[in-house]
Amino acid sequence: MFKKPACYLSLLLLVAPLVATADDGDPGQAQTTLAQLSVNCPELAASVDFPTVMSLQSLYQQNAGQAIWMDDERLQALQIQLQQLADDGMDPARYSLPGQGAYSNAACTDIAISQRYLQALHDLRFGYLPQNRLEPIWKANPQAPDRRSMVLHFAIAGLHNPAEAFELARPSLTLYRNLRELYVRQRQQPLADWQSVPGGPLLQPDKRDARVPALARRLFNEGYLSVPPLDADEHYSPSLVDAMKNFQLDHSLQADGVVGPWTVSELNISPAMRREQLRINLERMRWLAQDLEPDSVLVNVAAAQLTVYQGGAPVWQTRTQVGRAERQTPLIKSRITRLTLNPTWTIPPTIMREDKLPEIRRDPEFLTRHNLRVLDRDGLPVAAESIDWEHPGDLMLRQDAGSKNPLGKLVVRFPNPFSVYLHDTPSQALFSKGPRAFSSGCVRIEQVMHMRDLLVTPAERKRTDTLLASELTHEFRLAKPVPILLGYWTVQADSQGRAVYIPDIYQRDIALSAADRRAL
Repeated sequence: MFKKPACYLSLLLLVAPLVATADDGDPGQAQTTLAQLSVNCPELAASVDFPTVMSLQSLYQQNAGQAIWMDDERLQALQIQLQQLADDGMDPARYSLPGQGAYSNAACTDIAISQRYLQALHDLRFGYLPQNRLEPIWKANPQAPDRRSMVLHFAIAGLHNPAEAFELARPSLTLYRNLRELYVRQRQQPLADWQSVPGGPLLQPDKRDARVPALARRLFNEGYLSVPPLDADEHYSPSLVDAMKNFQLDHSLQADGVVGPWTVSELNISPAMRREQLRINLERMRWLAQDLEPDSVLVNVAAAQLTVYQGGAPVWQTRTQVGRAERQTPLIKSRITRLTLNPTWTIPPTIMREDKLPEIRRDPEFLTRHNLRVLDRDGLPVAAESIDWEHPGDLMLRQDAGSKNPLGKLVVRFPNPFSVYLHDTPSQALFSKGPRAFSSGCVRIEQVMHMRDLLVTPAERKRTDTLLASELTHEFRLAKPVPILLGYWTVQADSQGRAVYIPDIYQRDIALSAADRRAL
């Protein structure tokens, strides 16, 4: 918003009043200088776009057209706030203030400082990386906030107290504030030191393995064991298993003490990358804060976890199952508008092509055993025995409602172009796993009926109970649509302020960190 090259300054010159240039260097001429920026401060004008000039004009109007930063106390307060952006995972060097002599006169220097001020407030509020290019989110009703007006509001409110401006701009989202506090504590500590653990076959409790000493050292170095391990002991003992279960809980893994590929992968993330995870997820939280509404359903795809918010506070949380890496659950902001009760399942084309057709070709009884009907594109039934399954043509497979239906009793629907929805599932055992990336893109919900209760009024609940009991398929439209947001983040702080890491199931952290380095 504030860093684009100047391409509209000629428009400003057409509408600017005829004023004298500020060659005298009088800082009181700030607004006059700004009116003809390309003439008075050409070195600055090249880096300031037209919307920013308009924001600067408004800012200086609030200061009677006078310089803002000639007050040493105010300037020092700004410098402190810019340095404290490091606690938000941001680089203060992005907003370094111009030194004396950087511009041709004092008024230009004052304007340049104000431009950094606006830029810092914008990035603190909305993020400094382009979400739409790095981790785009599809929105059912894309209504971009008036960022310029919002940032200007923060800037003016804190004109005499920069700390107030930065506090207003900083996201109030609890997830953000808690993660920031955690990052502040950790970044002030020296990096931990631990060594990697070799891969290998599954390590079960009470077994012996040559990797056990390395595993014990790794857990001791991060504080999961209180007593230094013996280097020669290859027994995967109960105390070591308990330490591993605690590690798995802190890293969103199945806490069974079994050391498999996901556990080894999480053990081998370096201390530096763990700290970087905290930092880049603060940027994700800045994105998230723009889209999360006070009354809404929030899904963290990475954690396979769903939270219902009411009045801005979480009131219920449950486990989910999300898309596998090759069939990722997309990021979406939409509104839940209806429920499908006792749903049938029309198999999506990708699943039919890649999963079901190979099964049908191998097993002639597959359709019968799974209660699948064959339909043409008009929805009319087709005899399965009449079809050449090597070249089936334009057909659909539909599974009737019932206990074997993969959508279970209920589907939660919201507009999106991906045919993605939330739904019940008969695969309840998978909710105890971690990570829970098992689906083909849709989100399976544990305790879906409790979620239903939170989405509907008491009268709607009674009505849906009656319709469910009929065992017939019904579409039930909600009287009041509920916002839903599917986001992605890989670490958060728990209620005690400890880090809970989340496996990066779609391998996005490294790409986001690299984009951040390129932006420096």
